[in-house]
Amino acid sequence: MRNLKNNHILLLCIACIAIFFVNLDALFVNIMEARNFATAREMLDDGNWLLTTLNGEPRYQKPPLPTWLTAISGAIFGLKSLTAMRLPAALVTLLLVLTTYTFTVRFSKNRTLAFVGSLILATSFYIVFSGRNGQWDIFTHAFMMVCIYQLYIFFTSETDKYRHILIAALFFGASFMSKGPVSMYALLLPFLISFGIVFKYKKMKQRILPLVLFLIVSVALSGWWYWYTYTFDPEAVAEITRRETSNWTGYNVRPFYYYWSFFTQSGVWTIPAFIGLLYPYLKNRVSDKKGYLFTFLWTMASVVLLSIIPEKKSRYLLPVLIPLALNTAYYIEYLFLKFKKLKDKRETIPVYFNFGLIACIGMVFPIGGYFVLKENIDGYWVWYILLSVSLASVGIFIFGKLLRKKIRPVFYGTIVFIAVIMCFGMPMAKALTVNPEYRSLSELNNWQAQNNDMPVYEYSYFTPEMIWDYGKPIPVILNFGTEHLPQEPIFGVLVSEDDVDNFKKKFEGYSIEKVQRYDMNPNAPGSRTHRPRLWRDLYVVFKR
Repeated sequence: MRNLKNNHILLLCIACIAIFFVNLDALFVNIMEARNFATAREMLDDGNWLLTTLNGEPRYQKPPLPTWLTAISGAIFGLKSLTAMRLPAALVTLLLVLTTYTFTVRFSKNRTLAFVGSLILATSFYIVFSGRNGQWDIFTHAFMMVCIYQLYIFFTSETDKYRHILIAALFFGASFMSKGPVSMYALLLPFLISFGIVFKYKKMKQRILPLVLFLIVSVALSGWWYWYTYTFDPEAVAEITRRETSNWTGYNVRPFYYYWSFFTQSGVWTIPAFIGLLYPYLKNRVSDKKGYLFTFLWTMASVVLLSIIPEKKSRYLLPVLIPLALNTAYYIEYLFLKFKKLKDKRETIPVYFNFGLIACIGMVFPIGGYFVLKENIDGYWVWYILLSVSLASVGIFIFGKLLRKKIRPVFYGTIVFIAVIMCFGMPMAKALTVNPEYRSLSELNNWQAQNNDMPVYEYSYFTPEMIWDYGKPIPVILNFGTEHLPQEPIFGVLVSEDDVDNFKKKFEGYSIEKVQRYDMNPNAPGSRTHRPRLWRDLYVVFKR
């Protein structure tokens, strides 16, 4: 047992398995991963591994490395398995957590701090969300974290310079091939700034040639796919570049201060993360002032650089959570060492409130959860009982230790709290998303088979989730200003709510018959989250 307690790598693997690998098929496919999954399927079905496509159209907005990994997993375990499609994201998140641990041990020489920081990272809200979803963000930042770790060794060690710089270049290229320059800007550049301020760049003359090699290899690995698409499909690349550039300056534009509640993205660690950022308060309390300043500057530099970009979304804060987790670990370690002796209520009340709230949620869940779920709990009783008993037990444990001011077990109890939700709560996710009118677009395949394989078209745009569910591309009649009218005498058209009037006007010389609605919203019509883009009406169109 003592050996297990000190084996941080094994414990981190166990925690990550519980958080990222269990019940991967519990949630509906979202729009970001639907794009990745559908593109991966078209790689396997049509061989579009380099000139990637989505719904049969060029998809060059994002580099293809995560999609390649998803396609390989789908080829091995089956394209219909959501677990298989999400498995690469879970694996790369494990890589992120383990790299963060080894990197922190390296710069801090403190295994406890590294273990705590890695657990905070693994249980931060948006890391959990991204690590269980087949989207691009977690890939680019996980690969960049390996690059950063190798660069740190390169800048602080006098041995094996070329080996470390080549590994760094390899993972830099992997990061770039996952989401372009995003992680270079939001994670690597802030690291380089904070490293230079705190640790300084020493003996740089000896490192010039390896750095030149790093740049050459990085550019080659990062740029070859962009060169290939531009060379062999220049028109599509130009059009996609125009649309993407427009988005960066005119889509989801937010004010500079939009990201300054970034610490809330850490979920259960919101209050500790905020206190950890109070540098004047904590700088003389932490065990390592230099390491704390490094993580603080890294976090703040990342937030500032992201704030400069006009387009802002909450998920773009994912890279900030990596240094933020390490920064928060300094505060948690301080509580480990000093909380029993603290008398000032300004220091103790936030701790009691944060962890006491988690304990209370666990203890009241058996009753509160029942009233929230009510009749939707049918079919989920086993999971509900397991979740209730586990959360209540963990809540009682956390509360008892908190009253005795034993913060170390309180912290680890919080990690177990998150793991319990993933293991026993995720299977109940669909109990919270009930749509009595739900009809999968995959059922359209059966309807077509019963109607002589009648061709079906989208009217003006496609929804990635619906394309993924349908199982193959659907041609679009009006697509980015171009018109492709069907030539068949009878055909089906999927029409969104916004396009009904235009559709009827476009085909006013035809006979039109409404057949069926396909509604893939998890929640019922009338609910706040019922989105028109996730349903289509199927019309049959006859030429007179």
